[in-house]
Amino acid sequence: MEDTPAPKPASASRTVMTFLVFPEHANALGKAFGGQIMAWTDMCGGICSMRHSAGTTVTAALDDLQFEHPILIGDMVTLEGRVNATFRTSMEVEVTVHGENPATGARWRCVEARLTFVAIDDQGRARLVPPLHAESDDDLARIAAATTRRNERLARRKPR
Repeated sequence: MEDTPAPKPASASRTVMTFLVFPEHANALGKAFGGQIMAWTDMCGGICSMRHSAGTTVTAALDDLQFEHPILIGDMVTLEGRVNATFRTSMEVEVTVHGENPATGARWRCVEARLTFVAIDDQGRARLVPPLHAESDDDLARIAAATTRRNERLARRKPR
């Protein structure tokens, strides 16, 4: 396998995306489909992981996604992704989703999710990702927490 790439800070791959909820994104009650929010979450996390790894990534796991508050037709949805930790060929990306009423400016947190992405090469094989350069105590805490979650996830994995 190739040499380990140079470390990068989480700020280098931070990703922010904003969408407007249209009727085709919503159910009969006028609330955004959970699946639509999940798709946008995966897209935001994927872009963040591709920025960090400078190449193609694939989603390997989605941890603990909970819908806290609904988003209605006409509301704006803002997703923010950041790399929490990197491992050899994978990384944990946290995506936070907020709803916003464009008329009032009221903003609320709707979803927080953690996704694991694996960097792959042109042949679809895992490749090394740049280590995460911690810039703050918050970064160090995120790395420690992500490492614990990864260890728990790997312990639950069934042997092939």
